Amino acid sequence: MKTILRLVFLFVVLAIPLASVRAAEASVQGILLTASNEAGKTDRRLAEYEPTLRRILRFESYHYVGQDSAHLDVPATGSLSVGDGHELEITTEKADGKTVQLKVRWTSGGRTLMNTGLTLRPGIPAVLGGPSKSNGEVYAVILIGR
Repeated sequence: MKTILRLVFLFVVLAIPLASVRAAEASVQGILLTASNEAGKTDRRLAEYEPTLRRILRFESYHYVGQDSAHLDVPATGSLSVGDGHELEITTEKADGKTVQLKVRWTSGGRTLMNTGLTLRPGIPAVLGGPSKSNGEVYAVILIGR
């Protein structure tokens, strides 16, 4: 009986530090949109990002296509299906509580459209300009760390 109690005590003592060790985590949201030089209203779902989009992309109107989000450990890899056949493979590399460093591979139809590295700060959007569509519109992605 004493041996069993000692083993239980030893297990509890060893398990407490292991339970308190937690991997860094990151949440990433991706929003796919199209940008156009045609006059028109920007989709209201993009209203909070419109000043940033206008400053970076310099188009007249922006239209929401789709979005997805993922919660990832650091380091880890996950994917976002943001709509219209576009996928973002997100690889988290490092996080310090104020920023998360990640690599992004943007694909569509099996083709890689972009490979890039980013450092995201929580709540501050990063904008990636993408390929043109046949109608003169351009795809773009907004990435937000949470």
